[in-house]
Amino acid sequence: MVTSVASTDTRIPDDSREGALRTLGNVEKRVLWLSTAIVDHANRVRPNPSGLKVGGHQASSASMTSIMTALWFHGLSRHDRVSVKPHASPVLHAINYLLGGLDRSYLTELRSFGGLQSYPSRSKDPDLVDYSTGSVGIGATAPLWGAIARRYVEGRFGGAGHGRQYSLLGDAELDEGAIWEAVQDPTVAGLGEIVWVVDLNRQSLDRVVPGTAAERLTGMFTAAGWQVLTLKYGQLLEELFVRPGGGELRLRLDTMENPEYQRLLRCTPQQLRDRLPGAGPSSGPIARLIAELDDDTLHSAVRNLGGHDLGALLDAYDAVDDTRPTVIFAYTVKGYGLPTEGHPQNHSTLLTGDQMAELATRLGMDLDAPWTAFAGDSAEAALCATAAERLRRPLQEALPPSAIPSDLGRPAPGGTGNTQQALGRVLLDLTRKAPEAAGRIVTVSPDVSSSTNLGGWLNKVGVWSPAERTDWFADDAETILHWREKPSGQHVELGIAETNLVGLLGELGATWSRWGQPLLPIGVVYDPFVNRALEPWSFGVYAGGQSILVGTPSGVTLASEGGAHQSITTPSLGIEQPGCVSYEPAFGIDTEWCLLASLSNLGKPDGSSAYLRLSTRPVDQSLAAVPADPAARERRRRQTVAGGYLLRRAAGAPAVTIAVMGAMVPEGLAAAERLGELGHPADVVCVTSPDLLFRALQGRRGQEDSTHWILDQVFPAERAAPLVTLVDGHPHTLAFLATVNNVPVTTLGVSRFGQSGSLDDVYRYHRIDTDSVVGAALDLID
Repeated sequence: MVTSVASTDTRIPDDSREGALRTLGNVEKRVLWLSTAIVDHANRVRPNPSGLKVGGHQASSASMTSIMTALWFHGLSRHDRVSVKPHASPVLHAINYLLGGLDRSYLTELRSFGGLQSYPSRSKDPDLVDYSTGSVGIGATAPLWGAIARRYVEGRFGGAGHGRQYSLLGDAELDEGAIWEAVQDPTVAGLGEIVWVVDLNRQSLDRVVPGTAAERLTGMFTAAGWQVLTLKYGQLLEELFVRPGGGELRLRLDTMENPEYQRLLRCTPQQLRDRLPGAGPSSGPIARLIAELDDDTLHSAVRNLGGHDLGALLDAYDAVDDTRPTVIFAYTVKGYGLPTEGHPQNHSTLLTGDQMAELATRLGMDLDAPWTAFAGDSAEAALCATAAERLRRPLQEALPPSAIPSDLGRPAPGGTGNTQQALGRVLLDLTRKAPEAAGRIVTVSPDVSSSTNLGGWLNKVGVWSPAERTDWFADDAETILHWREKPSGQHVELGIAETNLVGLLGELGATWSRWGQPLLPIGVVYDPFVNRALEPWSFGVYAGGQSILVGTPSGVTLASEGGAHQSITTPSLGIEQPGCVSYEPAFGIDTEWCLLASLSNLGKPDGSSAYLRLSTRPVDQSLAAVPADPAARERRRRQTVAGGYLLRRAAGAPAVTIAVMGAMVPEGLAAAERLGELGHPADVVCVTSPDLLFRALQGRRGQEDSTHWILDQVFPAERAAPLVTLVDGHPHTLAFLATVNNVPVTTLGVSRFGQSGSLDDVYRYHRIDTDSVVGAALDLID
C-alpha cells in the first residue's frame, strides 16, 4: 500500500511544534550554507596551482539538506546507521561539524590530500561515516547487508544491539541494476529495520528526467513487500489545494511533465502567473487561485515539495513500519535554496562569488567568516547539543580474532582430488581441530552451495535464518544435503545475484569494526562470475570489509562447459585488487595452507581480504611431493603461503624453468619430464600467488614495503634459466616473473574465448597442453 504523508504531529520534545520546526529550520539553513561553502572553498578560495578541477556537488547537496537535517536532529538514535548518497557528502560533514564530531579545520579541506574525501568514506574520512558510498547503487544497498550482518552477530554473539539501517539515495540511483537485485532478494523482505529515503529531484547528471516514474517505482517496491510512503507536497501547497481551484491545481501539478515543472522553478512571478494555469477548462480556476497570492507566496508555493517540508519529513520518519522494509519517496528540488535550483545542468555547477555573497546575505551568514557556530545560548545550539548527546556512541572494544592454526597436520594426501573439494574438507576439519575459530566462520553463496562442495559444511553447521524453519526433507533417506534453517546456522544462502553476495560479504567482514565481533566470512561463486561481483566486492574491501572470495570452478579447464563458463582475466585481477591477497593453489594441501593463512588475516585493523581461485580438475595429489620431515614440511608451507615453491628440481643447472599455476601443474611436470629425456633438464616452480610474488619483486626494488626472501628461494639467481610460464588464464599474469632474474620468457595461457570439448582438445586449442609447453621451452633453449 502506498501512503501519502501529510504534516500532522511530531515527537519533538517541545511545547510548540511551530517553535520546534522554526529552530529546526534555522539548523537546516545553516546546514545548507555550510555544505555549499565547503564546496565553494575547495574550488574558489583554496589555492589550486595545478588548475585541475576540484569539483563538488552543491545542487545535489542542497536537495538533501531538509531530509538529512530532519533525520539527524530528530529521527536518528545512536543505534541507527546511515548510508548517505555520494554527492551529499558535504551535507554529512556539515552536520557532523554542528554536532561536534568534525574539527573546523577540515571544512576547508574537501577533496584535499588527507582531508574530506570526495564521497563518504568509512575508512578515510576524519569524521563518523557509517557506510562508504561513491559507487552509485552499491552504497545504497549496503545497509541491507549491514542489517543481516547485525542480526547474525546479535543472534550468535550478542552486542550488536538494534536500530534502523537508513539509505539516503538519489532517484537516478534507482536506474542501477544492483538496486533491484537487492530489493527482490527474499531475505530482504523480512528486514523491518531498513528505511530508504529517495531524493526524488527528477534530475540526472545531464538533464531533467522526462517521464514521471514515481508511480512505477512505488509499484515495484510495493510488489516486493515494502512499505511505501510518499512526500509529494508541502504544507503550503496542501493548504492551497483545499481552496477553490485547488483541486485543479493539484491535478495540473500531478500530470505535469518533469521538464515543464523544472522550467517553472526558473520563472519570475509574472511568468508563473502566465504559465502555471496551463490550457483547458482548469486554467481559469487555477489563475483565479494564484491571483490571490503575493509574489513571494507564489514563488514559495511552486517549490513547496514534501522533501523540503520538515514537518512532513518528521511525520514520515515516525510513520515507519518496523515490521517490513520502508521506502520514502521525498519529492525535492535539485539545488533547493540556491541560485541554480531547478536548472537542468546544475549537477556540478558551482556558485560564483556574487552568488555566494547573495546566498550569505539571504541566510544571514558572513561570507568572510563562513564557519561561524551558533551562539551558545541559542535554541539552535541547544538542539545541536541534544542531538549530539543522543547520537553519541560508546567506544567499541574489538575482540581479538580467533587463533587460526597454520597447518591442520593432515598426512600428505594420495590419490586424486581437486582444490574445490579441499575447500569443503578444510572447513569441516576446522570444526574439529579449531572449533572456536570455526564458530566465527560464515559462508555465503548464491544458490551454488552443493555444486561448490559446501554440502558437508552445511550439514554440519546449518543454514542461517532469523527464525527456525521446519526441514520437511529431514526424514527423506535420499536427501543428502540437509537444509536446516535456524538462527545459529553459519551459512547464508542468497538468490542468484553475485552483487548481493559480495555486498553481504563486505558487511559480514566489517563486524569487527562495527560491533567488536570479528567474523571470518567466505563467499563462494563460480569463477567466471567474479568479474560481475568485482565492483561491489572491491568497494566493500575499500570500506574495511575483510573477507575471502572463492572463485570455483575456474578457467577453460571446465572443458565441456564451453566458452560461456570460462574465466580468463581473474588471475590478473587478483594481482591488481588492493587490500586483497590472491591465491591459486594446485593441490589440496596448498589449498588448506592458503585458506588458513587467509583466515588468519581477517577481522583486525591491519587485516586484508583474500581471493582463492579453485578448480574441479582431478589431480594426482602425490605430485605435490610434500616433505615428510616436519621442518621441511613447514618450510614448504611457508613458501606456499608466500607465493610459490620449487616443485621439481633438475639435477645440475636447469636449461629452462617452467613456472606453472593451479590446475596446469600436471602439464608443467609432464613437460619437464619430456625435456629431461631430451637432455634439457628443467626446474618446475609451482606458483600459488602471483600477487605475493609481484609484491616481493616490488619490495626488492624498493617500490613497496614487502619482504622478498621468497624470490631467493624459488628463483635463486644461480639457477636462472629461460622461463616458460603456464596458467589457465591470461598469459600476462605470470609474465613479470622473467624480470626476477632478467631471463628470456615465453608466456602460455588463455587469451581468446573457448570451445566445448574434452580437456585435451581444449588445452590443445589454447596451446596450454604439454606439447605446447615442450615446444615453447625448446624454442627458448635454442
